[in-house]
Amino acid sequence: MTDLAASLREQLTLALHPHKLVLRDDSAHHAGHAGAGEGAHFAVHIVSPQFAGVRTLERHRMVYAAAATLMAGRIHALQIIALTPEETGDRS
Repeated sequence: MTDLAASLREQLTLALHPHKLVLRDDSAHHAGHAGAGEGAHFAVHIVSPQFAGVRTLERHRMVYAAAATLMAGRIHALQIIALTPEETGDRS
């Protein structure tokens, strides 16, 4: 795991206390594409009880807010799947 991925994981964990957090670095797939810039591309699958009763758009805003310091320059794009434990069938 890169330092950037570790930082993203830490920020999301501290802010959202996920039951599950899977990060995938997709930067290599975007190398050389127009608009890719120097920033990294990540996909995140996060399951948190904090998303209960929250619409998808607001869940994404919560994730972006948690990653704000990294989104300000080091991360170019973030693909998000944000679910509650109930939506995944995990009630632990």
